[in-house]
Amino acid sequence: MNITELISPQRVVARLGTTSKKRALEQLAELLAGHAPSLTPEEIFDSLIGRERLGSTGLGQGVALPHGRLAGLTEPLGAFASLDPAIDFDAIDHQPVDLMFALLVPAESTDEHLQILADLARRFSDKGFTEDLRHAATGEELYQRFLTQDARQRESA
Repeated sequence: MNITELISPQRVVARLGTTSKKRALEQLAELLAGHAPSLTPEEIFDSLIGRERLGSTGLGQGVALPHGRLAGLTEPLGAFASLDPAIDFDAIDHQPVDLMFALLVPAESTDEHLQILADLARRFSDKGFTEDLRHAATGEELYQRFLTQDARQRESA
């Protein structure tokens, strides 16, 4: 799977200024809703926050992968934001989060959902990759780093 199959340059934001987990999820929901006309930002936010209530999706090392499944969605959809400043996300290592990748999948896509999450978690555990993301100043720079990461994945496969 290529990360760039899930995101687009319009759904990648650098240095998003937000002060809380809730507000960060709202902003990611707005980004996602702009590219999923059948869904509202409120529906997306409800899905993301509902999952967070089951347990934090903060993986540690400053990374969070909020995610949810929604009826009415026909294919997986993602959005990414680097945050400045980092926020408390109840992460497993109790460290603040500054990299967030939000993922939505169709309600019936349980296996695909888990496969995508596993791939994203593996990629975001690469310290070199996350440091590259942290040094990007614009959404376009972030998106280019995802393109580069996808190319590396294809070469190593």
